[in-house]
Amino acid sequence: MIGIFDSGLGGLTVTRAIRDRLPHADLLYLADSAYCPYGPRPVAEIRSRALACGRWLVDQGAQIVVVACNTATAAAIELLRRELPVPVVGMEPGVKPAVAATRRGKVAVMATSGTLASDRFRALVNAYAANVEVYALACPDLVAQVEAGAINDDHTRALVANYLAAAPDADVIVLGCTHFPPLTPLISACAGPEVTIIDTGPAVAAQTARIAKHIGLPEESGTLRCYTTGDPQTIAPALANVWGETLPLAAVDLPTE
Repeated sequence: MIGIFDSGLGGLTVTRAIRDRLPHADLLYLADSAYCPYGPRPVAEIRSRALACGRWLVDQGAQIVVVACNTATAAAIELLRRELPVPVVGMEPGVKPAVAATRRGKVAVMATSGTLASDRFRALVNAYAANVEVYALACPDLVAQVEAGAINDDHTRALVANYLAAAPDADVIVLGCTHFPPLTPLISACAGPEVTIIDTGPAVAAQTARIAKHIGLPEESGTLRCYTTGDPQTIAPALANVWGETLPLAAVDLPTE
């Protein structure tokens, strides 16, 4: 079984990519909705929540843990790899492929403030984008819109247009938050057809598949079970909007580590 967690529903985009690569793997998804969004929270708190989520997934039988959150990866991936007894897959904004794809030398990264302020993000920019202008666009309101299931309404469209106005000449946009892929049609419509959009979810799924093969993860029944630290009745409609169909959703109470 593969365990996947995020601060909320954004990690479902990574879950979808993993399902496409590993259709017979059992997947266990945990949305830490009670603490969503992670972006503005202190790093110490994000680390504690990430460790609590990771340990819960392992306790449920996860043989691989996927951190389907750029902010949690930036804050806690080293901690999780030290503390958890299973392989841990993280993710980071696709700066390297964006630099390879840009023609104008101008790249926009849409992410949370936590991701953009992290040492991990600065290291990515320093390593791969020394000769490229990178617009770091903190987009916290978009996380809330996706959490509400509002992935195609006028307010979300206006937010996207406002954020992208700060990078009018970028020809590549990196989706540096797992909440943002469901907004790709809106982002593409606002940015224009000549702009390339990069989502790292498929790359995370490919790495997960490589690890699954390496450890001999067995083919299972292809189930997907979803849990939240929030209120399932409140979250379930938005989950259905993001996933595209209704999924059973149960509550779990996790103590902060």
